[in-house]
Amino acid sequence: MRYPASEKAEIIQLVEQPHLPTKRTLDKLGIPRATFYRWYDRYREGGLEARADHRSRPDRVWNRIPDDARPDHRSGVRAPRAVAARAGRALHRRT
Repeated sequence: MRYPASEKAEIIQLVEQPHLPTKRTLDKLGIPRATFYRWYDRYREGGLEARADHRSRPDRVWNRIPDDARPDHRSGVRAPRAVAARAGRALHRRT
């Protein structure tokens, strides 16, 4: 569930109040501690503006093949399995 910045502020203020332990308060609210501390760290570093939602998708994927290294599928080069299937042979996968 996504929380708007205003609700995140209320949750941070509620957890900062000393009447209950943090874990117990977050358990009652149904918010994972990792999520809360991510919000709290952003709040401490960037203030009120940092509470806004951030994209959950990374800008870069660690294992993405760069476009210039990616084979051009229009060039007619086929994968070994496709070549073998066209020739009537089967390549067996190792298990």
